[in-house]
Amino acid sequence: MENSEENSKEKIREKLIKEKSKKTVLVVDDEKPIVDILVYNLKKEGYNTLEANDGEEAIKIVSEKRPDLVLLDIMLPKMDGLTVCQRIRHNYNIPIIMLSAKDEEIDKILGLELGADDYITKPFSVRELIARVKANLRKNDNDYSKIIEIENKEEEHIPNEISVGDLYLDLDKFEVKVRGKIIDLTLREFEVLKYLAKQPGQVVTRETLLEKVWGYEYYGDIRTVDVTVRRIREKIEQDTSTPKILITKRSVGYYIASK
Repeated sequence: MENSEENSKEKIREKLIKEKSKKTVLVVDDEKPIVDILVYNLKKEGYNTLEANDGEEAIKIVSEKRPDLVLLDIMLPKMDGLTVCQRIRHNYNIPIIMLSAKDEEIDKILGLELGADDYITKPFSVRELIARVKANLRKNDNDYSKIIEIENKEEEHIPNEISVGDLYLDLDKFEVKVRGKIIDLTLREFEVLKYLAKQPGQVVTRETLLEKVWGYEYYGDIRTVDVTVRRIREKIEQDTSTPKILITKRSVGYYIASK
């Protein structure tokens, strides 16, 4: 009888942990059929969902519910998606995937410049969108196992840092310093810098960065990488026209200067 009660409690505990670990995706779109399709497929994949039909409602839900990822349409009533993206990014480090019927290069660049992590145009393949949701959540995942890993390293006093020239990264604190000054980066920007800093002097292609940092199992829009690198440079370089830390190898990719 005692064993039966213990097994029952263990099952309840496992269920609670599982529920707590489920990721929540906020779907922001004023077209109900699109919201319904996205919500249906996200729930089918095991995600919790939240819905917003205008920009102001999206900001409120992000503030109150703190979703793990936001699917954000550009054309929204009350407040457009680009403004919503900018406001979310200013206050929270939540992955944002922009959705839009527009397919112009300028719209993609503007969305990425304002802090979006990814961009997909309508009409889109649900399978592709779910793959991008998974990839962005996977790269933004600070789950229990990572916390335990960090705590164990702290107990063992094992430094988890990278230092290359004027650049210093504390991988446990997700902190970057340039010439001793703390630089405020988004998680995606930090991951790009970390990947490059782990192999100073070695050129990394845009396609490799998409695969390793964005987690894509296919080659997406390499413009995403270029815009992210430009944002990083604006924060870490004294003169972006002649970068000394994050260098471009023309027609190939990027690398961190070894000195």
